[in-house]
Amino acid sequence: MSCLVKPWLASFDWKIVTEINRGLCSQKNALHKPTSDGHEPAKILWEKNQFAELSLTDALQVCLQCHRLAPFCFYNGNTFAAIARDLIAELSPGLAADKTHILRSIAGHIVAGTATDIERKQLDSMLAALGK
Repeated sequence: MSCLVKPWLASFDWKIVTEINRGLCSQKNALHKPTSDGHEPAKILWEKNQFAELSLTDALQVCLQCHRLAPFCFYNGNTFAAIARDLIAELSPGLAADKTHILRSIAGHIVAGTATDIERKQLDSMLAALGK
């Protein structure tokens, strides 16, 4: 588990999350619309955690949970993976490009729900080495 606890999601209010999805849908000429089942629960979960003091691992789990709730018609995974990449970017200054790439890849897999136990352990190990 990462040791740095902070409000990782604070920079992303629900309006920004929605705009990220709108932009992704626009690029692919896909319908941007909230879903009837998942939008409100995802919004509530996000807003509950937006300013919460979380480890980076926990913030990625919030992204995964929101992805699974499918708040938008299309590109839910891409929306929350984009946010995860931005969270990893906060760690990037002074970090070797290969390590940044690995962290982004693992974060994306966590948000997509496809991360292996090995990847989760690798993330924890890398974050511990960074003191994050």
